[in-house]
Amino acid sequence: MMLPLPAVLDVVLSAGIAALIVGVFGSALLWVLRARPIGVQLAVVASATVLATAAGIVVITLKMYVSTHDRDVAVTVVAVAGLVGLAVSWMLGRRLAMANRALVDAVRSEPFVRPALTLPAELGELSLELEAAYRRLAEAHEREQALEKSRRELVAWVSHDLRTPLAGLRAMAEALEDGVVDDPQTVARYHSRIRVEVDRLAEMVDDLFELSRIHAGTLRLSRQRVGLDDLVAEAVAGAEPLARAKGVRVHGSAARGLPLEVDSTEVGRALRNLVTNAIRHTPSDGSIEIVGAVRDGRVEVTVEDACGGIPADDLPRVFDVAFRGETARTPGGGGGAGLGLAITRGIVEAHSGEIGVVNTGPGCRFTITLPLAGP
Repeated sequence: MMLPLPAVLDVVLSAGIAALIVGVFGSALLWVLRARPIGVQLAVVASATVLATAAGIVVITLKMYVSTHDRDVAVTVVAVAGLVGLAVSWMLGRRLAMANRALVDAVRSEPFVRPALTLPAELGELSLELEAAYRRLAEAHEREQALEKSRRELVAWVSHDLRTPLAGLRAMAEALEDGVVDDPQTVARYHSRIRVEVDRLAEMVDDLFELSRIHAGTLRLSRQRVGLDDLVAEAVAGAEPLARAKGVRVHGSAARGLPLEVDSTEVGRALRNLVTNAIRHTPSDGSIEIVGAVRDGRVEVTVEDACGGIPADDLPRVFDVAFRGETARTPGGGGGAGLGLAITRGIVEAHSGEIGVVNTGPGCRFTITLPLAGP
């Protein structure tokens, strides 16, 4: 038997009002406890939901049931169901609180290790992101430490390299000023030596300026279309006087017609640094081979010398700022400040290229890889 429409509306309105009152109190309590743990807030949400439902059912029961026994049974069932719902929500809140606590403990630990506890999907995703972030931070910290170590080495090496020529320049200048040397041959030799030392200092300052631009990200590239064979030929020609003085043979070859979109001045400097470095560490009567070719759709330039090889422990540090090998590649008096290879790497990477070194045969092989220009 269907109830009259007014009675149905009265029951619905009464149940709705009861549920609304409980919901308002629950919302107010949730706002007051907004800074409390998530488990407490979940308990409030679950309690408000269960109580709102129970209040509506109780109102309906009181409105519709006439028998006291039926009302008692209905209220008892609602109470039991509400208690079960509250227990389930409490268990869920406790599990979430435990998962959250495990994640917080993992974040506070050093280093960060993902909790072994099975986390809810959202917390599990957050845990993965935190693990990746901590890994990136660790890598950045390692790079920062390596960079700081390189800076200290650079300051030490530059201070050492500047002290010697400056002391020599001062001694020769004082000798000329005081008239200690007056014969024309000695004076001419002093003047020539002063010019050589000044050129060496100017080259060192130029290297420092170039390296500072690379590290600061202010290296401006004027790209233009050039041929790989032209770059290799210029590198060989520029290194010829130094190679002849050292008694080292330099050979270069590159496939013709391989275009590059690069800053020819900067890439030329990078190649000259590699060739000059190879000449310094290759004994007399040794040979250096420069080869340019295409491999896997990219231009590859190799500089192979006869330096005797680089210790395996030093290979990863060859391109570090101010790094100098302790055995076969220890520079002599004109070895520079150890910035050439670091500058070369910066120039190559600025052109979206890569550089590497391996030991091979009587020496080692430096390889530069650059993108091939499009049609």
